[in-house]
Amino acid sequence: MGRVGTATVLRNLQLMNGQTVDIAVQEGIITDIAPAGHAEGVTELDGSGWYVSSGWIDLHVHAVPELHPYGDEIDEIGVKHGVTTLVDAGSCGSERIGAFYAETARAVTKVFAFLNISQIGLQRTDELSQLEWINRDKVVQAAADYPEFIVGLKARISQSVVKENGILPLKQARALSEETKLPLMVHIGSAPPAIGEVLELLAAGDIITHYLNGKSNNLFHEDGQPLQGLRNAVQQGVHLDVGHGTASFSFRTAEQAKAAGIGLDTISTDIYRGNRLNGPVYSMSNVLSKFLYLGYSLEEVIHAVTRSAAAWLKKPELGEIRVGQQANLTLFTVAEGRQELTDSEGDVRVADRYIEAKGVFVSGSLITC
Repeated sequence: MGRVGTATVLRNLQLMNGQTVDIAVQEGIITDIAPAGHAEGVTELDGSGWYVSSGWIDLHVHAVPELHPYGDEIDEIGVKHGVTTLVDAGSCGSERIGAFYAETARAVTKVFAFLNISQIGLQRTDELSQLEWINRDKVVQAAADYPEFIVGLKARISQSVVKENGILPLKQARALSEETKLPLMVHIGSAPPAIGEVLELLAAGDIITHYLNGKSNNLFHEDGQPLQGLRNAVQQGVHLDVGHGTASFSFRTAEQAKAAGIGLDTISTDIYRGNRLNGPVYSMSNVLSKFLYLGYSLEEVIHAVTRSAAAWLKKPELGEIRVGQQANLTLFTVAEGRQELTDSEGDVRVADRYIEAKGVFVSGSLITC
């Protein structure tokens, strides 16, 4: 391929299309994707029985370790669990986004961020309870200072966060989105404000995260039918993101969504130290296994954390495996066996197969999970 030296080869890996291939990598660049047994180079891994996809992308995490309760180590929830790209979902407002950006340079995992519209971010969990914490000038300046890092604005719109302010923080977020040209990721939860008020303020390219929560203020009627406001939002191009978290994923709601034909856009974890160690999230593999259990195909599940997430980020290369680009790969298996899976409401389902991350190949190196 015109490169000096010997490639290292990951052999006998199965692509999502069923093809088994060898992937040769030299100086971090994919130099060949060949039928199994045909790539030239030194074998680094025999991945017989393993799948390979482009690196998993988690669109909703909390990766600032010093924050409590919503914080964790970047690589602990990234490459060590098969995730090569994280998007921190508003842990930081304008006061500390610069420090977080500097911290990400020390991680192996690639990191982007949503900027919390509250300047204090998640230093408190009621960060939108005081409207003066939404500082227009500081939001605009931060967006200008970190254009390649900040991919959107985050507004957590539930009663425990906004307190007496109701829908006002989201109205301000909408105005900031229009000024900065950055989309919104909107956390939905308990009312007030009512979910209908939230939906009316969303636009194409915005994200609803926690769309499968089981709270009374969710996106579905009691009979399981989607709210008309949800259907309208989907039609106009609003993106639906899982954001599992400690309190925001319900098997019952997910079954309703699937039965109603509400599409699966991106699967994310909303992971942080507490729900990683104590559940119910544990890892991206665990969350993906829940969607396999729900009847989605393996291709649909992996698409939601690769091509779909990369497309939303407007970085399609992160969702591809091709010769000439940086090797950004996740290696995993689909194991047969009994595994208990728990949602955010304590509902336990028993799966007979589950996804298990085995490693990643990033920055020219294989990192096993």
